[in-house]
Amino acid sequence: MSESIRAFSSIETTSEVLDRHQYLAGVGLSTSLHLALRMEKPLFLEGEPGVGKTEVAKVLSRALDTPLIRLQCYEGLDVSHAVYEWNYPRQLLAIQARTGDGGDATADIFTEEFLLRRPLLQAIDHSRDRSAVLLIDELDRADEEFESFLLELLSDFQITVPELGTLEAEHRPIVIITSNRTREIHDALKRRCIYHWIDYPSFDKEVEIVRRKVPGLSERLSSRIVAFIQAVRAQDLYKLPGIAETLDWAQALVHLDTETLDAAKVEATLGFFLKYQDDIDTVRGPLVEELLQQARG
Repeated sequence: MSESIRAFSSIETTSEVLDRHQYLAGVGLSTSLHLALRMEKPLFLEGEPGVGKTEVAKVLSRALDTPLIRLQCYEGLDVSHAVYEWNYPRQLLAIQARTGDGGDATADIFTEEFLLRRPLLQAIDHSRDRSAVLLIDELDRADEEFESFLLELLSDFQITVPELGTLEAEHRPIVIITSNRTREIHDALKRRCIYHWIDYPSFDKEVEIVRRKVPGLSERLSSRIVAFIQAVRAQDLYKLPGIAETLDWAQALVHLDTETLDAAKVEATLGFFLKYQDDIDTVRGPLVEELLQQARG
């Protein structure tokens, strides 16, 4: 069942809506999301991979029963993949069909009929009857030049197509931007957003997340899993495990009918929460036993 924007009318109700959709948000995130919706400003979420940044947009889309439009950023992303491009094969077929008619074969081939809308243009499509949630995911992976493409959109929620003019949103999209901070995002873009850093959760909060997302685990085992993961995060590793990796590992242990954590079971499943061989080699062996002792304590 969808929620009205009015359900996000206070920090408390925002937390309640997120909680109903199985997202445990701290007061900082609830405050930022509440104000982003009230002020119609983009929400810029930064933090380590796997801490729940992308999930905020997914939960918001479900809560409001509105489409989620996702732009996954990557190196080399350009306007033709992010904003729009022309359907050249269809234009060519139209020109061929008109040849010999005596008229201008190229007339009216740069109209909306031949326009391919990519995520940014889809988000401001004037034919929408409600605001969509636009997720611009991992912006730090895109080239710095791509950020300039976003400035017009985030300032006025409009995009200029030279052949058609300026296209403006009738219903402004709800914009969530995420970054893993592999590079700094330009100040000009950040100034247009409400900023919030999502950190790794506390022990109690992560245990509650595991309990909700992975039914079938005992309370004791859930606590041991989280304690072990949080002990791993204290190590000097290349890539620390996020909440997503905690949940993956917990689900794997459920499938293995695990009742207690031991060194053999942990070593056999290191790849569920460590994604680099050097990190696995670092943790494997005596350190596993040491971390298990910390988790039991």
